[in-house]
Amino acid sequence: MGEMVSRRVFLGGALAGLASGAWAGAPVRSLVPLRRPDGFSLRTLPGAADLIAAANLGGQVGCVVADARSGRVLEAVNPVRALPPASVVKALTTAYAFDHLGPGYRFRTRLIADGRLTDGRLDGDLWLVGGGDPLLDTDALNDLARDMAEAGLREITGRFRVAHEALPLIAAIDPDQPMQVGYNPAVSGLNLNFNRVHFEWQRGTDGYEIHLDARSHSLRPPVTVSRMQVVDRGAPVYLYEATEEREEWSVARGALGENGARWLPVRRPHAYAAEVFQVLARSRGVVLGAPVFGGTPPDSGLVMAEHVSDPLEDVLRGMMRWSTNLTAEVAGMLATQASGVRPAGLRQSAEEMSRWLQERHGLRRLSLVDHSGLGDESRISAREMVRALVGSGANGNLRRVMKDIAMRDDRGRPMEDHPVQVVAKTGTLYFVSALAGFARAPSGRDLAFAIFCGDVDRRTTLDPADETRPRGARSYNARAKALQQALIERWAAVHA
Repeated sequence: MGEMVSRRVFLGGALAGLASGAWAGAPVRSLVPLRRPDGFSLRTLPGAADLIAAANLGGQVGCVVADARSGRVLEAVNPVRALPPASVVKALTTAYAFDHLGPGYRFRTRLIADGRLTDGRLDGDLWLVGGGDPLLDTDALNDLARDMAEAGLREITGRFRVAHEALPLIAAIDPDQPMQVGYNPAVSGLNLNFNRVHFEWQRGTDGYEIHLDARSHSLRPPVTVSRMQVVDRGAPVYLYEATEEREEWSVARGALGENGARWLPVRRPHAYAAEVFQVLARSRGVVLGAPVFGGTPPDSGLVMAEHVSDPLEDVLRGMMRWSTNLTAEVAGMLATQASGVRPAGLRQSAEEMSRWLQERHGLRRLSLVDHSGLGDESRISAREMVRALVGSGANGNLRRVMKDIAMRDDRGRPMEDHPVQVVAKTGTLYFVSALAGFARAPSGRDLAFAIFCGDVDRRTTLDPADETRPRGARSYNARAKALQQALIERWAAVHA
């Protein structure tokens, strides 16, 4: 009897807080269970469909909760309705990469000497060989340059070769996104700084002083493969053009204001990485010629320096926390290649991942266009998502890298002592909010759940080139997140 009362009080308080805070305008009476005599059944609490109706999101909502060990579905609303999963796709990509590459997989970026090294002179070519590392940064390249110099290399008579074809070059993850957003970079076998260049401007008496660099925690090497011009025009704010030599950007003068900075995407990351390495090598006395791109280094070459990433498990844990699109695309495409298929692009690789999900976990109602969820054409139902979660294991590798999701009080503050423990992947696009993962009820029972909210019709009215937040998007997201918490708290109480 005591357990029943405590669960009733816990759920009632949580829903009351949501109704009075984040759910401004929602009908409070339908959400808050009143105190009842002993024997009150938890079945009288508002059901999932009631909570969805009270959220008044518009569009569609699909949700499923199941026992994470047996897979038995405990409650569902619109379970087979396919909706955009947004970044929740990264959870599927993580399971796919763990299966094909293994949690201990490491990315390797190497410097290889092809020739005879005598008294600091290399009679031959020097290769910079990418392994697809999505976390490679300027500091890591600087370490390679340092190790090269410490190995005694001072002069190169041959060419500076750059091998970047460990993955096919993808100019942009989603070509429909605004061209200037840093979360939509290129994908390559040689990546640097999440394939972004730092653009900084300072207003002076004679106009703007512009800086483009490959900054890291400690270094700011200048970059010329990307170039920016400030021009007099009203719109668009940014324009981009790729020439044979560099990536040309222009920005409307009136959009800059006084001083500022932002990251811009790089569409030719191999050229970006090559230039930055040239600068770093020169600072250590080694002058490299113009880079020659493509090709495969000889197996007999001498590895002069190597950067080895953290294990894939740690890399993907960071991806699940920060939702880095580049990491997801690299991991997914490498997993596809490990399966024996060399994909021509992201869509083909995502199709291979979908095929694996069908064969491994029995998923049927899904259509994926990438590994990150950035493309809004992807669709999956809540039932299929929960099948994948259950198939990954109640305490499997996927769960171990998921992000802790804080339950919040009626003022939006995290509740550290909340009795429900949630790890999950979030997904957000304008008028799309998704959450999928695992919840541990106060009783210790593990639940697998997926909640997909999407107003697809409203999304079709948006201008994909517009970087500004559309009207109503913020409130939609807030109400969707409140709904997600209310559903989880209901499930943890009713199905514990």
